[in-house]
Amino acid sequence: MRQFLLAAVTVLLYVLFPCSAAMAASPPDKLQGMTEVLDVRVNDEDGRLRIVVDADAPVSIRKMALSDPDRVVVDIKNAWVSPKAKRNISLRSDFASKLRVAQFDERTVRVVVEIKSAGKNYNVFTIDEGPPPGRVVLDFGDTDLSRHREESLQQENKEKEQKQEKEREKEQKKEREKQEKERKEKEKKEREKQEKEKKEREKQEKKEKEKKKDREDSGLWEEIGKTSRKESSTDRQIDEITGLKGKSIAIDAGHGGSDSGAIGPTGVMEKSVTLRIALEVEKLLKEEGATVYMTRTTDTEVSPKGARASDSEELQARCDVANRKKADIFVSIHMDSFTNREAKGTTGYYFSQGSRQGRELADKIRSNLVDQLGTQSRGTQTCNFYVVRHTDMPATLIEVAFISNPEEERLLNSKEGIKKAAMAIVDGIADYFG
Repeated sequence: MRQFLLAAVTVLLYVLFPCSAAMAASPPDKLQGMTEVLDVRVNDEDGRLRIVVDADAPVSIRKMALSDPDRVVVDIKNAWVSPKAKRNISLRSDFASKLRVAQFDERTVRVVVEIKSAGKNYNVFTIDEGPPPGRVVLDFGDTDLSRHREESLQQENKEKEQKQEKEREKEQKKEREKQEKERKEKEKKEREKQEKEKKEREKQEKKEKEKKKDREDSGLWEEIGKTSRKESSTDRQIDEITGLKGKSIAIDAGHGGSDSGAIGPTGVMEKSVTLRIALEVEKLLKEEGATVYMTRTTDTEVSPKGARASDSEELQARCDVANRKKADIFVSIHMDSFTNREAKGTTGYYFSQGSRQGRELADKIRSNLVDQLGTQSRGTQTCNFYVVRHTDMPATLIEVAFISNPEEERLLNSKEGIKKAAMAIVDGIADYFG
């Protein structure tokens, strides 16, 4: 008789939980898209038994009632049980005596509640708001109270969403007002700058006319020729002092190879934009007589290890190019990115514990980019980036614009935008050496 009862229990367990033993020994891998059942909570008060199954994502369920013995069964689809979750709970309740949670099959978690006669009045529902983000609720006894609490919770969630939406709208309005204010200030400064330049031109033209008149009146054409030759010689001397001829400059096109960097709304990759700008910068610098050392000239990694290199190995390889060649300066070109597509502008970075020259280099290049591209200035800021921290010379990392911003992505993916950015960087370098 005992053997018969043991066999019957074994068959019953196999029917209810055909995969439970195997899954307990070896829980399924957390595949993408599967929900993890985290734990089970029990509350027995106010004439009602509440069982809450917590999950890390919204859930889909199938429920049924079985007899002999009486039990309520809930299958949670596309889910797996966390090893930390409670599996068997004895209940001291007027409504139920036992609770079991197990892996029914590879994609189903089964919850079984053995109920008493008083527990036949029950309600099962899901809640998709958290935390946690997914819940299955089994109420036994006063289900009217359960529905009331469910409705109250849904109302609270709705009010919370409305409040969050209002906060988002408020922040967006504040950002728009800030951008409008910055735009007007920029336009005002631009008008003042143009007015100042106009007055300077008029002043210079007036001075030149006066000089010409004086020379014509005096008839000292020979002296004019001597003065002209002297001025030409002086110009050449100034060019030798302030020009780029003889300067050695390391240019780093950010990312490359297996590292695409940030990706814009239409799929433009940061690594391709930085390389196009860097190659144009190299061309312009060489035309000015500078010696240029490029960390990369193609779509590849810089480290000899290629895609197998760690982040620090790849970044150190870029620093090594400049350090071995003893370059005068190091410029790393990047594109910025943010989850909010309205974010935009140009930023210059320098090592927080570096030299004053590093800050000056970052500031000169950022200023020229803002002037020539018409981007919003996000200032010159300190940083602890690897490439500006491990180079032996004044160094800067320039975020030219936001590739995540549709307008700036379009600008820096155009031939005209690339040329403007490159010219601005070269002008900024020239201003630094000047």
